[in-house]
Amino acid sequence: MVVSKMNKDAQMRAAINQKLIETGERECLKEWLRAKLTECGWKDQLKAHCKEVIKEKGLEHITVDDLVAEITPKGRALVPDSVKKELL
Repeated sequence: MVVSKMNKDAQMRAAINQKLIETGERECLKEWLRAKLTECGWKDQLKAHCKEVIKEKGLEHITVDDLVAEITPKGRALVPDSVKKELL
């Protein structure tokens, strides 16, 4: 039953995503989100965090994948609740 629910959830997400793409709404949402994140300083905060991580580990010792893995949790945590609520 758990697998079935997970499968239904995945199908629902895929259907919603497809509809958003077809209507062009997905691009509109992405642009809106970019603007909001830039407006609230999220982009600058994450950029500063990237610089810290690179400085700490050394440019020669970090890959793009490592950097993404390192900054993703902080990036998600830095999204203001107001933006999350407005998006949903």
